[in-house]
Amino acid sequence: MIEQKILTEYCHQYLQVDKFSDYCPNGLQIQGKKVIQNIISGVSANQDLIDIAINKKADALFVHHGFFWKDEAPEIIGIKKNRIKALLEHDINLFAYHLPLDAHCVVGNNIQLATRLNIQNPVPIGDTLVWQGEVDTTLESIAKLIERVTMRMPLIFGDLPKCIRKIAWCSGGAQTYIKHAINIDADCFITGEVSEQIPAIAKENNIAFISAGHHATERYGVQALCQHLSAKFELQHQFIEISNPV
Repeated sequence: MIEQKILTEYCHQYLQVDKFSDYCPNGLQIQGKKVIQNIISGVSANQDLIDIAINKKADALFVHHGFFWKDEAPEIIGIKKNRIKALLEHDINLFAYHLPLDAHCVVGNNIQLATRLNIQNPVPIGDTLVWQGEVDTTLESIAKLIERVTMRMPLIFGDLPKCIRKIAWCSGGAQTYIKHAINIDADCFITGEVSEQIPAIAKENNIAFISAGHHATERYGVQALCQHLSAKFELQHQFIEISNPV
């Protein structure tokens, strides 16, 4: 059990929120109960996840994709009104961490993905959100491992027998960041989504590309964060998977 204010301050420091210029506010987005014991985590703050948090009598909901994105309509109407109304009526805190949760060196989406894919010596590429590491495998083998880990079939661009030694990756919709992988002569770049121009860019730069799913590559960071918080502050925690094929 912990006071909401203390938990907010701890997460702010632990995730180094002030280092990031983001598309959304990071931290407490909707204020709820002053004391927190039961937390639910999920990838995105959609209505299905909110309804489950209500049914499970959660004090706080932790997500990677929250509310109030840059360039979206500012009016609180429609589904945004419904989501916020549900949280307020049940006094549930909403914590959302976007780029800080991608980048964190312990609980971040990228390092958590590296652990599950057995990538050795994982480090960020300079001050970017893209990471690099080492493997000793083929494109076909890493694709099969990704399918087992993410529980979805990835889109693969490249020759399956291709040897993969240096690998780069970035969770979510980071397909345009392939340029960072190309700059370090990576054999393969993994991210969540793909755009029309990417297969040609990959082919012409002799780099394999794997689109493993935006949701699928970003389900691990929020789990790791909440597991850390539950251990440190003796909180009850449950991760809820809301299926998303993208």
